[in-house]
Amino acid sequence: MTSASIAELSAAFPWFFPTVAFVLGACVGSFLNVVIYRVPAGASIVSPGSHCACGQPICWYDNIPILSWIILRGRARCCGRPFSIRYPAIELLTAVLFVVCWNSLPPLVAACGAVFVSALIAATFIDLDHMIIPDAFTLGLGVLGLLLSFWVPALHGQDSGMFLVDAMRSGFLSLQGLLVGSGLVLWIALVAEAVLKKEAMGFGDVKFVGAIGAFCGWQGAVVAIFGGALVGTVWFAVAWLWEKITGKRAQVAPPTETPDGEPTGLALGAHVPFGPMLAIAGALYFLVAHRWIDPWLGEVATLF
Repeated sequence: MTSASIAELSAAFPWFFPTVAFVLGACVGSFLNVVIYRVPAGASIVSPGSHCACGQPICWYDNIPILSWIILRGRARCCGRPFSIRYPAIELLTAVLFVVCWNSLPPLVAACGAVFVSALIAATFIDLDHMIIPDAFTLGLGVLGLLLSFWVPALHGQDSGMFLVDAMRSGFLSLQGLLVGSGLVLWIALVAEAVLKKEAMGFGDVKFVGAIGAFCGWQGAVVAIFGGALVGTVWFAVAWLWEKITGKRAQVAPPTETPDGEPTGLALGAHVPFGPMLAIAGALYFLVAHRWIDPWLGEVATLF
């Protein structure tokens, strides 16, 4: 389908592509639920098919994204076990972000964006649950960002009409973002570790920022780092207020302990994952904020 035919279909039926994006996003979100649960466990994401905690396979009509959870009122048909509301929430989140990608970006860039935000969602919830980001969502995502940058030069704003030239420029910008992002956060981690006398940031975060930079360029990597810190500050403020009001520590994951015995709550001094904060900042930059941030960062860069 050409750009002209897409434009004509969008003009005639403005609801069509956003609806397709929403349905596709919900289906991808359902798959991400499987990925989030099985990848950290080292299990196959293909086989066996979806099944209840009691062991019974889930029928297709009970596995419709978002709707099945509502129809079944959050309980399994086979045994009545409750299903976490997180399942439809992830499906809805993915669906909404797919629609935002389509409405905000050119079609090919929107497709790349759908891949990007899907990986960010999976990495976020795995990090929340297990305090790790698997290499598939760091090294793998970085390599994928490089490849997509060559294939879709518009991902980095290269659209002169000369594909080979645009592809080389886009690939260079992607590699620059990967190296700048991972290098900058590595130095921040090393300095913080020297000051605090303990590990302040996992190496997974270093690779994760590099992957974000591969999709967003060096500007997106920088925004992810400092925007993630801002998101973290807001996160801690909300958690502090929650604890003061309720007397309970806010949890980012099921009540567990880190390997060194510290709880995963959001109180000061507790271990909390930085990956979700990086993901939120990276997604905001990619989808909307780059329009305002890039010109400003461009002017700042000319001063050095």
